[in-house]
Amino acid sequence: MTIAITHTRREGTLIEGTSRGDGSAEILRLREYGRTRRQPFRWSRNLDCWYLPHSRDHATYTPSLELLAQRLRDAGFEVTLTIDNADRRSFSEAEQDREEKAEARAERFAGYADTAARASEAAWKASHEISERFAFGQPILIGHHSEGRARRDHARMDNAMRKSISESDRAEHWTGRAQAAANYERFKRDPGRTLRRLGKLRADLRAVEKWQRGESAKGFSRNPSDLELEIEHQELTEEIEHWEAVIKDAEARGFKDWSKADFTRGDFVLYRGTWYEVLRVNAKSVTIPHIHNGTGKRIVRATGNRHDGWTWTAPYDDVSGRKNADEMQPPQDAASEQQEQAEQPMPTEEPVPAEKPTSVAAPAAGANWQGGMALVLITSKNSRRSRKRALWAMTRREAQAVCGDPRTSGRSYMLTWTDRPGVEGVDWEWVPDNGSLDPVVSDLGVTPRREWTAAAQAPAEAA
Repeated sequence: MTIAITHTRREGTLIEGTSRGDGSAEILRLREYGRTRRQPFRWSRNLDCWYLPHSRDHATYTPSLELLAQRLRDAGFEVTLTIDNADRRSFSEAEQDREEKAEARAERFAGYADTAARASEAAWKASHEISERFAFGQPILIGHHSEGRARRDHARMDNAMRKSISESDRAEHWTGRAQAAANYERFKRDPGRTLRRLGKLRADLRAVEKWQRGESAKGFSRNPSDLELEIEHQELTEEIEHWEAVIKDAEARGFKDWSKADFTRGDFVLYRGTWYEVLRVNAKSVTIPHIHNGTGKRIVRATGNRHDGWTWTAPYDDVSGRKNADEMQPPQDAASEQQEQAEQPMPTEEPVPAEKPTSVAAPAAGANWQGGMALVLITSKNSRRSRKRALWAMTRREAQAVCGDPRTSGRSYMLTWTDRPGVEGVDWEWVPDNGSLDPVVSDLGVTPRREWTAAAQAPAEAA
């Protein structure tokens, strides 16, 4: 029996010629292969052979495959080893294949989530039907002929409820996986991420070009005649061209690629929903007052802050807008009105006679603040998402009630609210509402909305 070990960039590392029970599986499952020498091979039903995960579109680590071939030979197998790192597919072809697989995963995971949700609902209904027999608190009658049936009903009810909870957790898991797969293309093509990716790719390309010239890069040197350098150069060039085209498409839709030429000291930059005065212009970022000064503020100037002297750097790929100093000045009529009010003498308050106490009404400003709009966000524990995820828009009073309800938090998520979420599509985004919290908003008498209008409001305050 001959086992064929082949590796190409186009197909990855594949093992063909094995059969069930021939003893090769024990060798292939060892976590000692791949570029990290910590990977096992896995069986693929689609390929009908063993494969090495994450080996596609990469050069192989030849000593690892030679070690595998030697182990198989020692076990009595005849082995052939073929390595062709030059056989590869273009980056655009590979990226299209990854996007198609992400769409297929999203559809498959959504099916899993739907099945689990229906199973959870069926188990809950079964448990509820059994529990109706004990609706009036009927206890188990010890020694009665109904005791055995009652105990069995309690056990069935408990098992059904546990299954309902388990299936609900599975539905939540697969819903998250489906959402992540559906967002693959959008996240990969996010302009900010793409710009950061391009910076790294261009640095890698400069390093390869230095190695080809016989120079040192990244702290070491490589053989200029190594054919692998030419392949890496081609791959990096194709990938850079692909993502540059993505940036051009984004610019055609209105995205602005900010740079050092767009700013001067004294300008204002929109960074994560707040305007900051530019203290210094750098090659890849602008220096601004520390972001701790921006809590509850729409505009942060160079002085007059709580943490004057503290600074922060805002990279250009995370900038959302720019205004000059004149554009950030308040309107002239508003400034003159404030000056007139400051020049007017303060009215003298006469003391209220003790025999005529007066009642103090609640300030209208407080009522207006409670009636302002807020955005309810869902946050996951240990999440690394750069954008906030919004569920509903409602008044601040309603948001406080919803987020304060214990039913709106779980083991891995919780609801919070804010009235200064930032820029939609940059700082936050809408996420699907699966309806699991509809009973909560219904009990609280809240009618949530799924639209947000950025309007001037009171200072930010988040739960």
